[in-house]
Amino acid sequence: MRPLTTILIVDDEPGIRRSLGESLAEEGYGVLKAERGEQALDLLAQADGEGIHLLLLDVWLPGIDGLETLTQAKVLRPELPVIMISGHGNIDTALQATKLGAFDFLEKPVDLDRLLLVIANALKQRRLEEENQRLHQEVDADRFFMADSPAMRRLISDVDLVAPTEGRVLLMGENGSGKEEVARLIHDRSPRARGPFVEVNCAAIPEELIESELFGHVKGAFTGAVRDQKGKFKEAHQGTLFLDEVGDMSLKTQAKVLRALQEGRIEPVGGGGAVSVDVRIIAATNKDLTEEIKAGRFREDLYFRLAVVPLRLPPLRERVEELIQLAEAFISRIARSYGRPPKRLSQDARETLLRHDWPGNVRELKNLMERAVILARGAEITSRDLGPLAVRHLAEPDPFSFPEFPSLKDAREWFEGAYIQRELKLQNGNMTRAAERLGLDRSNLYKRLKALGIEARDA
Repeated sequence: MRPLTTILIVDDEPGIRRSLGESLAEEGYGVLKAERGEQALDLLAQADGEGIHLLLLDVWLPGIDGLETLTQAKVLRPELPVIMISGHGNIDTALQATKLGAFDFLEKPVDLDRLLLVIANALKQRRLEEENQRLHQEVDADRFFMADSPAMRRLISDVDLVAPTEGRVLLMGENGSGKEEVARLIHDRSPRARGPFVEVNCAAIPEELIESELFGHVKGAFTGAVRDQKGKFKEAHQGTLFLDEVGDMSLKTQAKVLRALQEGRIEPVGGGGAVSVDVRIIAATNKDLTEEIKAGRFREDLYFRLAVVPLRLPPLRERVEELIQLAEAFISRIARSYGRPPKRLSQDARETLLRHDWPGNVRELKNLMERAVILARGAEITSRDLGPLAVRHLAEPDPFSFPEFPSLKDAREWFEGAYIQRELKLQNGNMTRAAERLGLDRSNLYKRLKALGIEARDA
């Protein structure tokens, strides 16, 4: 059985690597060793599923030094705790290492008791960060999916049934309906919750790179492959791999994914031998895959592998019962993240939201609420703060129902008058606010009203 925690020791002195390795092994840690920074980075890039949990890094190394190794390690593994050690340490070096993300800095000869304490603290902090992140994701997902509509109650009930199993799930829904959030919710409520959740957007990766992204590659496999890369399947070992927009994969990539699912093994681009992986697959699509199969763009055998449990996400227009509650939850969360006082929705803003058909679904609602929180000047969000949505729903005229005009000049004046009167209505007749919104001086607004034959009445 593999040790639960693996520490990578990077030092060019064989005696130090040996003594530290023996001491850490006696404490129950797994140990990996490297004498150069380049070797350490290769190990980090190709580490298997259980990975490397802490880096013990010397400052003075042949080739790239410890600080440069630290910098590149944080690019590869931002969450990895790094403890720097040096026999020639100084305050400036320690400060620089800390700024680059090192957890602590120890001088040689290393006191073993102190080292063990620092390692324990670093690993404890990392576990707390992971738990905090997991709890935040779960809370956010629960708030995102308030089950106040029949459609959402059915979905959450299905999630509760499928999450504790190993069944593959295919999430089907429109863009912005929350497929990623449902996938995270399934992962967080599964026995794999402590494992990684790795997302791949199949539509966003160029065709020539997606195989490398999924299965990894060996150094030199193609131009730009300067070191081994383990790929998303390997990153998700003992966790969940979320294949978003799976309907956009090419048939060639589909065949390789199917083989990986059938055999539980992957082979990196460029060879290197097949490697066993233990992942749960959750896929998502906004396409009708049955139609894609008929058109010859999606493999039927892969569809049946992925859709062991198909779940449909309802669009926001089918969740109208929870629309206002969702909007208020977004407002509260966004206001708190910006350090602003909470805001409330006015009655006219609520009516505007309820009249909209939400083609962008929950993502559209969230973005609109963020805009409203930023732009609203008072404690209340009005329909005016909803921007284009308010204009669209102020009236729903037939685009060809306007009067006929003898000239373009007359049509322009008619539109200008209608536009100004609409703004005055939105501002409850307040000329000062209307002028500000229209980008005019108050005196110029009076002049335009007079020229257009509109009676000016300040509220």
